[in-house]
Amino acid sequence: MSDPPSNNLPTSGGGASWSQESKTGGLLFQSPNQMEGGGFVSRRTSPDTPCVDNRVAGAATATGVRWFGGRLLSTTGGFVGGLPSRMSGEQDLSPVLYRATAECSTEADVDYEGLPQGATTGTHMLAGAVAGIMEHCLMYPIDCVKTRMQSLRPEPKARYRNVVDALRQIVRTEGLWRPIRGINVLAMGAGPAHALYFASYERIKFTLSNAIHPGANSHFANGVAGCMATVIHDAIMNPAEVVKQRIQMFGSPYRGVLDCVGTTLRQEGPAAFYRSYTTQLTMNAPFQALHFMTYEYLQEVLNPHRHYHPTSHMLSGALAGALAAAVTTPLDVCKTLLNTQEAAVAHVLQADVGSAPAVRHISGLGEAFRTVYRAGGAAAFFKGVQARVIYQMPSTAISWSVYEFFKYVITKRQHERRLRGAAGK
Repeated sequence: MSDPPSNNLPTSGGGASWSQESKTGGLLFQSPNQMEGGGFVSRRTSPDTPCVDNRVAGAATATGVRWFGGRLLSTTGGFVGGLPSRMSGEQDLSPVLYRATAECSTEADVDYEGLPQGATTGTHMLAGAVAGIMEHCLMYPIDCVKTRMQSLRPEPKARYRNVVDALRQIVRTEGLWRPIRGINVLAMGAGPAHALYFASYERIKFTLSNAIHPGANSHFANGVAGCMATVIHDAIMNPAEVVKQRIQMFGSPYRGVLDCVGTTLRQEGPAAFYRSYTTQLTMNAPFQALHFMTYEYLQEVLNPHRHYHPTSHMLSGALAGALAAAVTTPLDVCKTLLNTQEAAVAHVLQADVGSAPAVRHISGLGEAFRTVYRAGGAAAFFKGVQARVIYQMPSTAISWSVYEFFKYVITKRQHERRLRGAAGK
């Protein structure tokens, strides 16, 4: 049977318009809109529809494509496609996708937010490792200042008014390279810690989100994923944090990283590297939960389509990091005390409780809380909050923007390789 000529096709109302068939043959039909008389079903294709060539979308938006008598017809009356036989009845007119090609155009944007389905765990780990190393290394001088400003009994030469004053004094009295002493051990720990951190976060978030709200984002899933990823991250990062903070303190007796590790092992044993682990988890679990929930929420507001958008990643990361850092500062002060075991504070504690002059270590979150309060009252729990917020804002901004960038680049290249491989078959 020949196709009916275009001038004999029935119309509805003011007449039906017809679109030209794109050279790619790709048109997407969604919720059909039934028209009176003649049995037409029409749907205009949105220019923003994924995997639809812009030329197709433009033509469809301008003129539309019509279905008539169980067949899709072009403006010339040419046959484009037919309604599947499994679809019957006037009221069951579901969306139909007709494409001349099996794959989306190589020019289409890569859906890099779909990584849990389309990329290997290695992609997350590589992007996370690079992001973690860059974040910690670039912000290390501010981290050094934060550690010193959280000291409960600082030496007279280590009393600073603010972050800028601290950096200026450290460089002037201790040398240009003093603010970055210990950066090597942090980089060694940050790489594997953040690799597992981001990989586990993405996997857990994807699994929980699908279980709670299939196909949609879940703030609860984001928070739980952040907490669970933190347990893995801190198990690797805690020893590096202990060594790093002991080297950062004013008047540190250690010549370098190896000297610090060796001395700590001899004097305090292996447990010293995990003395603050429970406190670290107690701090980082709410920190990361709040951090990830805030970041994902801001992404929904600033970047609802979840495209690669550096500005939104940086802004969301900075605001999320600042909020989480300010709220969890009291726990960070306790963690610093447990890591550094300040001698002056230990002596004060011994005098208060009347203990023997033997070496005594502060252990446990409860004891750390009591010690901080006895040393400086309620205000002591927010020592260094300015430096912590200043450190976390650019730190999380760098981390998220670098992670999203590498995630995008790696996934895009993998996508292009798959397309080239499919084309070569």
